[in-house]
Amino acid sequence: MDIQEFVAQSIGQWRSQRSAHHLAFSHFEAVQSVIDIEAISPEDASVIELCKAYGVEPQQIVSPFKMTWEGESDWDDGEEVLKGSSVLVPVPNSTQLNCGKLLREQGYAETMAAAGDYRLMEDGTFVLTTSYDRAAAEEKIWFVNPNVRCRVSLIKTSAGTGVVTASFSSEIRQS
Repeated sequence: MDIQEFVAQSIGQWRSQRSAHHLAFSHFEAVQSVIDIEAISPEDASVIELCKAYGVEPQQIVSPFKMTWEGESDWDDGEEVLKGSSVLVPVPNSTQLNCGKLLREQGYAETMAAAGDYRLMEDGTFVLTTSYDRAAAEEKIWFVNPNVRCRVSLIKTSAGTGVVTASFSSEIRQS
């Protein structure tokens, strides 16, 4: 599987159930959400803007997409509504197969633009590693079948020596 196949398989609406262990707070959180993933044009203004911000030529990118999410957390008695969206732009490595950069309007560990390093394993698992100012994130996503995927995320200290949050999500395609 290459990045274009991975993105194509991800397009759709997903119902997600996530369990997160916040080790720093000794707290367990359950989050239910709906995630919409849609392909967008490489000529879309937000894609071009993101490419410019990272000095990437638009002809280097493949399969840009937009991810939108809305969910509820049981943290704070379930009153917290989590929602947002982000444009994501894969930039394959021109010399190394099945790896590259993933540019994002909004990161996973910090709500700011981020560029992570991705690789696709032989079994089709997508692995994304992103370093931020105060943290580092590692995310793995794999498909159980075309309509079920799993995601594991670790938020680590910026030095990568300690795990702050560990989460597991199961996601089922709704459409």
